[in-house]
Parts: sequence; C-alpha cells; structure tokens
Amino acid sequence: MRIAVCIKQVPTREWQPRIDDSKRGVREQDASFEMNEPDAYALEEALRLREKHGGEVVVCTAGPARASQVLREALARGADRAIHVEHDRLSSITTDSFAIAGALADAVRDETFDLVLTGLQSDDQGAAQTGVILAERLGVPHATIVMEVQIQESAVRVKRELEGGWFQWVQMPLPALLTIQSGINQLRYATLKGIMAAKKKEIRKVTPASLPAGHSSIVGLDVPRKTKQTQLIPGSPAEAAKGLIEKLKDDRVVG
Repeated sequence: MRIAVCIKQVPTREWQPRIDDSKRGVREQDASFEMNEPDAYALEEALRLREKHGGEVVVCTAGPARASQVLREALARGADRAIHVEHDRLSSITTDSFAIAGALADAVRDETFDLVLTGLQSDDQGAAQTGVILAERLGVPHATIVMEVQIQESAVRVKRELEGGWFQWVQMPLPALLTIQSGINQLRYATLKGIMAAKKKEIRKVTPASLPAGHSSIVGLDVPRKTKQTQLIPGSPAEAAKGLIEKLKDDRVVG
C-alpha cells in the first residue's frame, strides 16, 4: 500500500503573532515553526497502516525552503521519502487553501497513491478545507473527521466523528483521501536512529510552473482587544429585558 501524507509547517503555539505593515498578514520573520499537530496524527496513522499492511509512506508539503524542516522530522519518525513543493508564493502563513491543494495535487497526481491522509485542519488557519479540495482535484472519494481506519482489500472503511457524540461508519473504494482527527492514535517521536537515517532519505523538490489563483483573500487583521464596556439599562425588569434585546439586535453587542 502506497500512502501519501500531506503535512504543513505552522507557527509554534507559544508564538504571539505580530501583524505586518500591510495589516493583512503576520511577520513570518519573527516566528518559530513546527509540524502541524493534526498532520502529525495523520502521519502516525499512515505509519501504523504501513506496519500492518506493508508498503510505503511518502510525506508531502507545499511551502518555502524552511518547510523542509517538517519533512526531515517526518522522515525521522519513519516516513520513507518526501516531496517538497517549493514556491515563494507558498511562504505566507495565510496562503489560500485552494492554492495549496492545487500545488499538492499537481505534485502527487502521477504517484498513484492508494491512500492520501491529511490532518483535519491546520493550527494556524483552522479552515479544514485543504484536504477536501485536494480530494476534488485528484478526483478521489474522501471522508473527514476520521477516528478509525480499516483497510479491506480494494476498499477502506472509516469511522467518522459527528456532532453530539455520534459516529458514522463509511466505506469507499481506493484510492481515497481521509482527513484525520487529532487523538486518533498515540504519537511516536523521532529516535536518534531515525534522525540519522532521515539524513539519507530522499526529499524530491518540485517547483510548480504556476499556482492556481486563490478563491479567498484577507481584508485585514487586528489583535483582539481586551477591554470591557458596561452599560446599565434602566427601568423595570421587563423594560430592561426589552432594552437589552434592542441593544443586541441593533448595536450588535457581543460578550
């Protein structure tokens, strides 16, 4: 079984974002980066499937040169090889999901993978769209919020998490794409032996001839303001309740 795992390099959770001069992005030069945690669970699931069914695990990322860091980490954890779609336009933390998915699709389409795994969402944007769009670009069936994976000959059976504590079992033919929920497994970490072995593993760099235009854009960013504003609404309880409703409706007061 040949499995591709799409991973993303994101700012570390401890980093406090600083908005750049354009007010539409953050200062990447001030940030430290790490592997997106949901993608780490997708990688772990791929490694476990390989241990059970045999085959190959290939990690893929789309980003600038610095993104090779997470590829090396994935190789140290046990992935067999890596594909790096490198382009300057992919350096922004706020790169559109459609453009990322298009770049990844062009890079892996000819590899004929049986299964493509991604994390449910990224820690920086949390849009949960890249995996879904990638499945559409590759023309394969997909399932999201996957909590369990069972391989059955030429098909895959997965357990999906729904709202309200409900779950759903879905079966689909291979090849397929799954977005993995965090907590599906116990993460492994790189050993010294794995780190040394990763230095000899292949990272194939791909420079896309062009990138799809994004379908969304950021108008502006602002830092949340920690201020409190108290308004007293006079009158009887009934009058105060009516006044509060009008405030919520007309002034869009939020708590």
